[in-house]
Amino acid sequence: QVQLVESGGGLVQPGGSLRLSCAASGTIFRINVMGWYRQAPGKQRELVATITSGGTTNYVDSVKGRFTISRDNAKNTVFLQMNTLKPEDTAVYYCKAEQIRIDYTRYDYWGQGTQVTVSS
Repeated sequence: QVQLVESGGGLVQPGGSLRLSCAASGTIFRINVMGWYRQAPGKQRELVATITSGGTTNYVDSVKGRFTISRDNAKNTVFLQMNTLKPEDTAVYYCKAEQIRIDYTRYDYWGQGTQVTVSS
C-alpha cells in the first residue's frame, strides 16, 4: 500500500506563488510516474503535470511556463512550484502516484487533495 500526503495549499493573491508537496510512504518501491491533477467545482478533474522517475515532465497547456513539477526520488516526494497564479488555477489539487506491481500491472494511488485558492 502507498499513502500520499499533500501539503502547501492555501490562499494566495493573483500573481503570487505556492509550492505544493506530496510525500509517498508505505510500499514505496516501483513508483514510476507521479503527478498533479486538479478539480474545480462543477468541472472535470484534469491533469496538471506529471513526472517520471527519470525526470521526464508533461504539463497541461494552461500552466506551461508558470508551473514546474519536480521530484526527489530518494525521498519519494513530488513538488509543484506554481508561479504567476491566476484565479482560474483555483481548485483542489490531488497528487497521484503510479505503482508497477510485481505482475507488471499498474495501480494509481491518490492523495486526499489540498485546496488552492487564488483571489484578491
